[in-house]
Parts: sequence; structure tokens; C-alpha cells
Amino acid sequence: MAIERMLPEIPLWVKNPDYDRVDWLNRFLQLLWPYLDKAICRTAKEIAKPIIDENAAKYKIDSVEFSTFTLGSLPPIFQGMKVYITDEKELIMEPSFKWAGNPNVTVKLKAFGLRATAQVVDLQIFAAPRITLKPLVPSFPCFANIFVSLMEKPYVDFGLKLFGADIMSIPGLYRFVQETIKIQVANMYLWPRQLEVPLLDISKALKKSVGILNVKVIRAHKLNKKDLMGKSDPYVKLRLTEDKLSSKKTTVKKSNLNPEWNEEFKLVVKDPESQALELLVYDWEKVGKHEKMGLNVIPLRDLTPDKPRMLTLNLLKNMDSNDPQNEKSRGQLVVEVTYNPFKESEIADDMTEDANDVEKAPNGTPSGGGLLVVTVHEAQDLEGKHHTNPYVKILFKGDQKKTKHIKKNRDPRWGEEFQFMCEEPPVKDKIRAEVFSRPSTIGIHSKENLGYVVINLADVVTNKRINENFHLIDSKNGRIQIELQWRTS
Repeated sequence: MAIERMLPEIPLWVKNPDYDRVDWLNRFLQLLWPYLDKAICRTAKEIAKPIIDENAAKYKIDSVEFSTFTLGSLPPIFQGMKVYITDEKELIMEPSFKWAGNPNVTVKLKAFGLRATAQVVDLQIFAAPRITLKPLVPSFPCFANIFVSLMEKPYVDFGLKLFGADIMSIPGLYRFVQETIKIQVANMYLWPRQLEVPLLDISKALKKSVGILNVKVIRAHKLNKKDLMGKSDPYVKLRLTEDKLSSKKTTVKKSNLNPEWNEEFKLVVKDPESQALELLVYDWEKVGKHEKMGLNVIPLRDLTPDKPRMLTLNLLKNMDSNDPQNEKSRGQLVVEVTYNPFKESEIADDMTEDANDVEKAPNGTPSGGGLLVVTVHEAQDLEGKHHTNPYVKILFKGDQKKTKHIKKNRDPRWGEEFQFMCEEPPVKDKIRAEVFSRPSTIGIHSKENLGYVVINLADVVTNKRINENFHLIDSKNGRIQIELQWRTS
């Protein structure tokens, strides 16, 4: 009772703990409201003009114009906001707001030689909309569509003056207008009905695959000696720029300055105009960091589609053409590359798929096989004994991939994707995800195991996609969210 006497109205975030305080948003609106008022009114006039022009001719109205149009000096007030976390690529918010505004919208109408003036004043709106941003995409503003629906019928109250008199005071008319507005708005936007506002082309925002780059690493010539015994143990790492996937690697050729690999790789291309193939040659070391022996790049825009091209590349220190160190001989790398773009029909079919559907595997996928896509989203309640700087290691059929490590975070978010090409469906296989913590500095504490999970892939192959929170084995409360997709051509 004491709180009720002190406060004219108890805030929603006090009565309902599901709602978060949004005082910052109210302060932001208050500062921005004079500018929002002008922008909203200008946009409303632009939207209303063609509608008015069309109906004026239809009903033989000579003219309709706004003599004043302002939303007033009082902005809406947000009482609180709910935020829902789902396993899908979306963000759901439910703000509760009230607007007791002082707008002044005056319309002058001329028809049949008569003039009339209508004025809307003292507007009040109480509403609880649900705003869904989806799908979330890696392009600004980071969501492709806005969906708005009302969770309950809104409360709307306003005064309407005609010829200077408030006609809303006519008995029965006030209630009739209110009920009509509620019904009309509910018919359009009451959940599950919704207003959709598209912002981005989903296919472009998600950067759909447009082709496959086939790379054959053939051999290297006259590599530099890196080991004390006058030899090197070279291998090649290759990746496409602007791609978050881990690099692919050849085998290591021990004690060989003129190695031959003849190993083939397939890379998924998303933008051949801007992407390039990076080739880096390393000297493998059993202990310590592997030493870079040289590198070079091949811009995909220089390749003729569907035409194999054999290239002998000089290995460089870096890609700075003015660096004198690049004049030093580091050997050569021989590769064969072929860019195979998808057909227009294949891209069109891909674009028509829903963003939540499982994509098809790229062309060149082994017949009868497919592409296993593993996305490490996030983890919760991780706890190391001496440090918590987590990263995840994915192990599948002898192949190993690793996320970046995140410093001092018990609830890390990675959102990293890894791909494994399979010759056949992995119905009898398992994938293992291990969470480790890396020490912040070199000292007495070593790497710590924060837990692991082993996932049977039979369900992934059957259902095409699973997205779950797994409890980590050997962890007290730790969980990890992993999404797996099985893509076939």
C-alpha cells in the first residue's frame, strides 16, 4: 500500500518480473522526439497523399489538405519490455507502451462548394505489440524482416472536433468509434496476424553459395630450408577470403624441398568478384609454432568459369608489392584451379527456399554422400578451475576444427560454422565437441578441459537438422548449443 501511495501507477517491471526496465529508451525517445515528430508527420503525409487523391476524385471532393500536422510534445512511454530467447535465428520483443499525447492534426476539406474543418486532439493509445526481427543475418542491420502483431486489442481514445465542436461527446458515438477501431485493428494485426516490413533481400543478406572452386595442389619447387638438418616438412593451407570456415590443409611431406601432393579440394564460393584463394605454405614443427614459408593469392575474378587453369605461383613474404623482401626467392607452388558457377536455375531454386530450411549441398558433393554442417552457437555456465577462456574443438572422422577462444567468459558466444564433406551418410558415426579453456598467459596453469559432448549423427541424417542445448559431460552445470545440418545435393 505504501508503494501505491507513493507512485501514481506501479510500473509494469515491478508487478511482472518478466518485463525489463527500459528507462534508457524513454530518455532516448524524449531527446529524439522533436525530430521524430517531424519525420513521422512528413512520412505520414507522403503516404496519405496518393490515398487522398484517389478517393477525392471518387467521391467528388475538391480538395483535402492538412493545415496542421504534429504529434505534439509528449512522446510515448515504454513501461517495460519482454525479450524471448529461442533456438531459431530471430529476436522477439514485447514492449508495453502508453501514449497520452497532445497531437494537433487539422484537415481542411472542400466539396460541393462547402468547407469543413476536422481536428484530432488528445490522443491516447495503450498497446502491447510483439516485434519479431528475423531471420538474423550477417549483414547490417543484421535482420531481414520486421514482423509486428498485437498481443491484445489496443485501447484508443481521442477527441474529434468538427466545425469547432467535439463530436465525440455525442451520446453513443464515442463507444461506437472505439469499438470499431478495436475491431478493425484486431482484424489486421491481432496475433497471429502480423504486419511484415521487409528490409533486406534474404538471399543476398545470407550470401548464398553461387559456385564451387575446385583446387588441385600439385607440387612445389625449390622451397627454402627451414630445419637445422637442411630440410623442411612442408604442407599447404588454403582458404577463400571473406569466409569464416577453417582453412583446408594438405598432408605434410617430411624432409622434402620439392614435394608433390596431387591433392584436391572443393571450396564453396559466395562472391567471385571479391573473393580470392589464399595459398600459404608452412613448415611443420613437432614442437612450437609452424613457420610460414611463403604465400600467394588467386583472385577469383581472374578465372574463366568452367575452364581449368594451371598456375605456377612464386611464393612471397606478403602481398605488399612494394616490400623488397618479396624479391627474395622462396620457391614456387603449382596448382590447378577451376571455378564452376551454379546454373541460374539452381541459384533461383536455392533463393526460393525458406531461410530456416536446410540448404542443398553444393555441386561436386560425392554422389550418395553429403555435407555435414556444424554450427557452434554458444555455451552457458562454463567454469574452469583456474581460468575460463573457452574455445571448442570439433572432432569428426579424424578431422579436427577449432573455434576462436574468448577471454574470461562463462557464457561465450561463437556462432562459428564448420563443414565436413562425407562420401556417404554418417548414420553410424558420432561427432565430438570438446570445450577447453586456454590460460591467459604462460605460467603454472595449463589448458583445462571444461567438458565434452558426443552426438550421434543418425538423427541429423534423418531429420536433416537439429539445434539443441547439450549438457556437457564432466561439467557441473555447463551446456553448449550446437546446430547440425545434413545437406544433400
